[in-house]
Amino acid sequence: MIVIIRLLFLLPLLLATAAVAQQAPVPSASAQLAQAERDIRAADRALDGRVDDDARRSLRAQVVAAQQATIAAAAQLTAQLALVDARVAALGAKAPNEAPEIVQQRAQLSREHSAIDAAIRRGGLAKVEADQLVAELDRGEAEQFAQAVSTKVPSPLAPAFWRALLGAMPRDLRRIELFLMQGTTQIEEQRRGGLPWQAVLGAGLALVLLFPARVLLRRLGQRYLIEGAPGHRVRRSGFAVWRIATGTLSPLLAAAALVQGLRWAGLLPERWSDLLDALVGASAFAGFAAATTGALLMRTQPSWRMAPIDDATAARLRPLSWLLAALAFGAILINGFNTAVGASSAADVATQAVLALLHLMLIAAFLLALARIRGERAAEGAAGDLSTRAGLGLVELIAWIAVVVAVVSLLLGYIGLSYAIVQFVAWATLLGSATYILAGALDDVLTTVFRRDGRFGQMLTRGVGLRGSSVDQIGLLLSGVGRGVLLVVALGLLVSPFGAGGGLVTLFGRLGALAQGVQVGGVAVSPGTILRGLAVLFIGLALVRGFMGWLENKYLPVTDLDGSGRNSVSLVARYLGIALAVIWSLASLGVGVERIALLLSALSVGIGFGLQAITSNFVSGLILLAERPIKIGDLIRVGLDEGDVKRISVRSTEIELADHSTLIVPNSELITKSVLNKTLANPMGRIQVQFSVPITADAGTVRQILLDAYAAEEEVLADPAPVAFVDSIVDGRILFNSFAHVSGPRAVYPARSSVLMMLLTRLRDHGIEIGTVPQKLELIDARPAAPAEERPATT
Repeated sequence: MIVIIRLLFLLPLLLATAAVAQQAPVPSASAQLAQAERDIRAADRALDGRVDDDARRSLRAQVVAAQQATIAAAAQLTAQLALVDARVAALGAKAPNEAPEIVQQRAQLSREHSAIDAAIRRGGLAKVEADQLVAELDRGEAEQFAQAVSTKVPSPLAPAFWRALLGAMPRDLRRIELFLMQGTTQIEEQRRGGLPWQAVLGAGLALVLLFPARVLLRRLGQRYLIEGAPGHRVRRSGFAVWRIATGTLSPLLAAAALVQGLRWAGLLPERWSDLLDALVGASAFAGFAAATTGALLMRTQPSWRMAPIDDATAARLRPLSWLLAALAFGAILINGFNTAVGASSAADVATQAVLALLHLMLIAAFLLALARIRGERAAEGAAGDLSTRAGLGLVELIAWIAVVVAVVSLLLGYIGLSYAIVQFVAWATLLGSATYILAGALDDVLTTVFRRDGRFGQMLTRGVGLRGSSVDQIGLLLSGVGRGVLLVVALGLLVSPFGAGGGLVTLFGRLGALAQGVQVGGVAVSPGTILRGLAVLFIGLALVRGFMGWLENKYLPVTDLDGSGRNSVSLVARYLGIALAVIWSLASLGVGVERIALLLSALSVGIGFGLQAITSNFVSGLILLAERPIKIGDLIRVGLDEGDVKRISVRSTEIELADHSTLIVPNSELITKSVLNKTLANPMGRIQVQFSVPITADAGTVRQILLDAYAAEEEVLADPAPVAFVDSIVDGRILFNSFAHVSGPRAVYPARSSVLMMLLTRLRDHGIEIGTVPQKLELIDARPAAPAEERPATT
């Protein structure tokens, strides 16, 4: 009692704390909105001047962050506005003579409502400004890319191209000389002060990371997967992903260690900073290219190969993948060098032409190698190989078309377009390989973890109560969703380097905007709300499952209902619980009951016309469950089929026939047509035995033998007692008809057989012939009758 009193005293304090907690997000959201507005205006002012590519990407990231902050703040303010509206609604309509406290509270709520509504409108305006800035930045980058690929310069085959290059060469050589001189001068000055141990340490660490550490990590990962990973598929895909990770991170960390060591030693000139940053990026991308293609081909470890590639194909393509990584490293580093030096436009164009030509040669060599492999496989009669699949043939055709277009563009002077095409082909190859490996690894892991005979699957089946098939389905669904997300991310990454507006910033910015929600019919649909709806549905179904277990195993067995009645109550409760769980889940998504009713009313027309049979069976099932003219366990006859009712659902009824087959009858057939229920009113069955004896037999003795046969059969009931009657006397025989009752219709046939067997034995012992009324056959001569004197004598 004391505890209850204390809780009653603490209740106002808890309510006040909850009110403060509800109002606390308003200042925070307002401050967040104000900061977002300042960031958007700062980005807008920065666009008034000239900005380069890096500054444009930075501004875009700033605007996207402000945009998402605005959306989040508006969502918080909208929620607070709903709370204020709820409090206003609780006060009711304004009365003429209200208490001063109510008037004051109504005014306070009105001020809060106005302030929050104004903040929400500011957030909407800031979001519109952010959308416009993002569109402007994306349009500017797309226009810049379009201008770069559409710019025409003198063809490399024309003298004008070489004249421009030779004319700019002296100045470019002087820039390179100055660039190198400044760097070497600073390095020599710093080296005079002593041994640059930081640079030596960085170089040593780079060598360790690049060679022994990378090999050791790869072997350790492989050993761990062999010993600890479940299943060959998980080990195989896990090793491929681990190989990509180590192959990418090792060159990246090695280059970063080298550059950082030079910086700490003071040996890095200011003008060399961008070049060495390009070295880090080139090392990382080249390592990614080599590791991804190596993980896909697995030339030296064919048993770990994920892709259906034979050993000969992997051996031929692996050197080309190393050339691709080296070319990517050289392209990034050369472009960074040109930018750091400040090379002329003619030198940039010549560099792009050389890189495009090298890429074209590599792509052509790759396609020719595939064509040669296909020819060899065709000559050997091999089929089903990766090199002979129709899908790969289509990809090769598209690649050849891209090569032809790139060559023509290069010869015509559209060097930027040619270089963009070959870059796109190379990037698509690497990205496709990485996506293939990651999607396969994700599928392998999820389908292995969510497996009915696995450790986690058995825990779900035993602890949660899921069926084995449900566990397998969860793994497949999660795998499908994950692979779909990977595909969307891969498509975004595929076009991001080619004028897609902000690269990765654009992609993740759009994903972040999507996470905030999309309005569909007045309902905000977002990944968060979908997950919340699924969680609520799962909880609701779990509650229904628990309630059904209590109802079927605890409550219904102690009632006076029979098995059929318990089944009816259980079915109605189950469907009602599932419906409530679905409505609860939709309500968590923001779909109110009025929308559900509107949807059902809109579907009613389609249900009436297109689903008449299903609706009829559903309503008939409800009638069967309510009126119970047919119950589980009844022996019924539908048409020519007779059997026991085993299950009644809202759509159909299952009847087990004598041959143990199952007859599924739509419920409408049981409601609208005649059905013989042998156990509806009375569960007893009746035996009828008919026979005849000669007229010379003692009728009383025969009747007593028949009644004794009934009495000797255990299945025959004493109440009502068996009866025997003389039915008629026909053609010199006495016809007997008798009746007896057994416990149920299913016992009629065996009990009747036993009575007949005993009756035959006892009548034979008494010398009484049993049979049926003899039939007399009379033959009539159709010929004319002869005179009496001509008729033959008969004896």
